[in-house]
Amino acid sequence: MLKQLEEIKSTALQELEDISSIKELKSWPVRYLGKKSELTKILRSLSTLPLNERKNVGAYANKVKVNLENSLDQKEQVLREAELAASAKRKVIDITLPSRPFPTGHLHPITQTLYEICDIFVSMGFQVVEGPEVEWDYYNFEALNIPKEHPARDTMSTSWIDCENESGERPMLLRTHTTSVTARIIETMQPPIRVVEPGKVYRYEASDATHTPMFYQIDGLAVDKGITMADVKGTLYEFARRFFGEDRKVRFRCDYFPFVEPGIEMAIECLVCRGAGCRLCGNSGWIEILGAGMTHPQVLERGGLDPEIYTSFAFGMGIDRLPMLRYGIDDIRLFYSSDIRFLRQF
Repeated sequence: MLKQLEEIKSTALQELEDISSIKELKSWPVRYLGKKSELTKILRSLSTLPLNERKNVGAYANKVKVNLENSLDQKEQVLREAELAASAKRKVIDITLPSRPFPTGHLHPITQTLYEICDIFVSMGFQVVEGPEVEWDYYNFEALNIPKEHPARDTMSTSWIDCENESGERPMLLRTHTTSVTARIIETMQPPIRVVEPGKVYRYEASDATHTPMFYQIDGLAVDKGITMADVKGTLYEFARRFFGEDRKVRFRCDYFPFVEPGIEMAIECLVCRGAGCRLCGNSGWIEILGAGMTHPQVLERGGLDPEIYTSFAFGMGIDRLPMLRYGIDDIRLFYSSDIRFLRQF
């Protein structure tokens, strides 16, 4: 039986040596180490041998089994390394080929517009200032000549913060306009002042083609000695020329805002209909983009400035409408629909 074991070992190792692929190797352990192999049969028949012969045959049979298992592991490692080397030679990478394009995003069109507007006013000597979105009633209304029960509050459907003071009033809200930052600037800065104040504002109102409950505004303020209405029109006309182009028509008309006196509105010729009238412009041919005027003396006084010494102008505009006018977009909700087909155009 020892001779039979030696023959099994010799035959198995020779066959293992001739194997050249992992696929061929899979059948080898079945033939020589499997349950039906000759080696396994000898190990199972040890109980039928005399005691002395059983010890010698059993020890040698186990030695042969361990030898074959170790040889199998070594052969498998050699074959796998060879296959990896061959695979690496087949997969040659040409580093001169252009890489696959990596998708990159860009700024939202509203953000692009905001940055562009700020750059225009910064080039005219203004600085950019931001303020809180959760604001006190005082800065949002009272400091801007809009006391309680003032009719101007009816035009700003307000989202109040659930926080009451000792009188049972709600003194805090989501700001309805960035003009609240103007009230803070007058109170904290000393003339000469030239600032623009961009940011998000909130109105509790339904969405339609020209309105959303959250949108962006930018306000501006200039305080100095000798400022006149000519400075307001000159500044705003220069902004319109740079942003919309020299061929766009601009219209100024008298208007009322509680925090300026006198007040004006500035409108741009509708790009969609070119003055003929459409849904975007309400069939008027013009779209109002901002309100402005000379800052009311009482607003300056509340901020600690003497209106006999300093004069001031202020303006405010909705940023969302400006790209609509520039690109002929007829629905403001498209900016917030997250439709990549629309956003990738900008």
